[in-house]
Amino acid sequence: MNLANDDQGQAPHSTSAIVRRLLKLTWRYRWWCCAVLALQIAILLLNLSGLRLVGLGVDYIEHEWRLLGGEGGLDLLRWPFGWAPPSSWRPLKVVSALALAILAFNFLRFLLTMGNTILTNYVVQSKLVVDLRAAVYDKMQRLSFRFFDSKTSGSLINRVTSDVQTTRMFVQEVLIKTIILGITLVIFLVFMLSINVSLTLACLLPTPLIWYFSRLYGKIVKPQYRRNRLLTDDLVGRMVESIQGIHVVKGFAMQEEEIRQFNRHNRKVRDQKQRIFHYHSLLMPAIQGTNHLSLLILIGYGGYLFMQGQITLGTGLLVFYNLLLQFSMQVDQLANLSNVVQQALVGAQRVFEVLDAPIEVQSPPRPLRVERIEGRVEFERVSFNYRGTGDDARWLNALEDIDFRVEPGQCVAFLGATGSGKSTLLSLIPRFYDPTIGRILLDDRDLREYDLDFLRRNVGVVFQESFLFSTTIAANIAFGHPEASPAQIEKAARVAAAHEFITQMPQGYNSILSEGGDNLSGGQRQRLAIARAILLEPPVLLLDDPTAAIDPETEEEIMQAMENAMRGRTTFIVAHRLSTLRRADRIIVLDQGRIVEQGTHESLMSNNGLYLEAASNQLADSATRKILASIPEQR
Repeated sequence: MNLANDDQGQAPHSTSAIVRRLLKLTWRYRWWCCAVLALQIAILLLNLSGLRLVGLGVDYIEHEWRLLGGEGGLDLLRWPFGWAPPSSWRPLKVVSALALAILAFNFLRFLLTMGNTILTNYVVQSKLVVDLRAAVYDKMQRLSFRFFDSKTSGSLINRVTSDVQTTRMFVQEVLIKTIILGITLVIFLVFMLSINVSLTLACLLPTPLIWYFSRLYGKIVKPQYRRNRLLTDDLVGRMVESIQGIHVVKGFAMQEEEIRQFNRHNRKVRDQKQRIFHYHSLLMPAIQGTNHLSLLILIGYGGYLFMQGQITLGTGLLVFYNLLLQFSMQVDQLANLSNVVQQALVGAQRVFEVLDAPIEVQSPPRPLRVERIEGRVEFERVSFNYRGTGDDARWLNALEDIDFRVEPGQCVAFLGATGSGKSTLLSLIPRFYDPTIGRILLDDRDLREYDLDFLRRNVGVVFQESFLFSTTIAANIAFGHPEASPAQIEKAARVAAAHEFITQMPQGYNSILSEGGDNLSGGQRQRLAIARAILLEPPVLLLDDPTAAIDPETEEEIMQAMENAMRGRTTFIVAHRLSTLRRADRIIVLDQGRIVEQGTHESLMSNNGLYLEAASNQLADSATRKILASIPEQR
């Protein structure tokens, strides 16, 4: 479902633009909404008919009472639809017939109300909410890493869950209800005018005050609701971080501090919500007080008209009172909609921010797919910058003037301090980002010419911290190739030196991993990640410092897996350890986003540069550890 912004050239977050987007969204479900409106109108007419019969019953009783008292009949008595009871009917039979008719109308109204509730919830919850949530999640899957770099996890979770639910309030609580309220108010107004024009106009004199109070309330609370959503994002984000880092929290005995931090965010949300409730608590008494003025006018002026014989007790006062009461209730709801509108607009704005976010990295109109990728990669004067965080965020250079060529089957290692651009450089190859300047070639064709999915299936990636899903080991290995056979999965596991430890687990390849693969060691997780990357036999392999958090003993196992995976593939590896760097055909040293050295281990060791400095420090650390290990333990 395409829910992207159609209002080109308009302020994407202005109230008018958001309302237009919401109306377009509702238009997709117009026939369902029309069915809901038809049921609502039928319920309204049944309600008015039942009320009219109640008034008629009171008037008929008054009419008969006057006749029994020797007075004249009620001249204002009017039977509906031109129907009148036969003259042979006794008063008890007439009253009984009216009572049965009222009961039938109420029962029919009950059935229609139940059907309307079911239909409304189906349209809104089973159609609109599901489709909108799916559209938001679908868009998130297609957005580039830049979008996620600028958003917290709490904000993204809220947009898919809470904000989508808030957006549906516009359809259910605002649009449909506003139309129904408008129709109801018109019908009630016509009905009241048909009873007595002057009484109607007098009772509606205070109504403009309600419009004024509602408009003032809307201006005050809209920024408050926006602030509340941001605070809720912080609250959810704090909770997600705490759950993801629960081992660190418990390891440092920081549970109480985490509880205090969570409660602090929770209190901020509460205080902000209470501020909104405070304004709401001022609005409703003001509206109800205004409605009571209308009732006072009815009692005073309506009583006077009744005493003058211009209206009846039943249809004149009783029915008019109920009409005015329901009219006031509808006006109350209309005023209360300003509260719902502000929530819906804020939620819709956040949802549309996702739906309207530009997809910076995507396939070209005529994507290229080839039978075989050889693996020749070339960077041509590539530069890349990104936007920092914060209100005064500036564009910062991550890479500048990167230029090199790698032939098929070669292994290139990258070395550099933290923040020198190593991981960013690797991220450009599978087009997680696109270069700001320059281009990257794969087999002498610009990466942007290839179909994006095709490109990424030909570039295997192993991250420094590999994420595993809460499913079977086999499903994790086959994540990028769900139709892979057990033999293919086992072959990939053997290449990654993971088959042995997998078969030692209780259910082997069918063993279920805990969240994030926490029931495995770091080395085991990395080997599964390598198996997952090479299952599709990609001609290009990216290894982003996979041994950074691994102990020396496990490093040998990972290195064996890496050597198996790298064989016959063009490999890019971020590394810091000499044992890894020595295996590379070429080493590229980065400093502040620029290439400052490149060559083999031997040639770089003969230069007085950053590589020699890093290697010397590492050799010194290694020698120190050996000396310390050779000293007998003092007892």
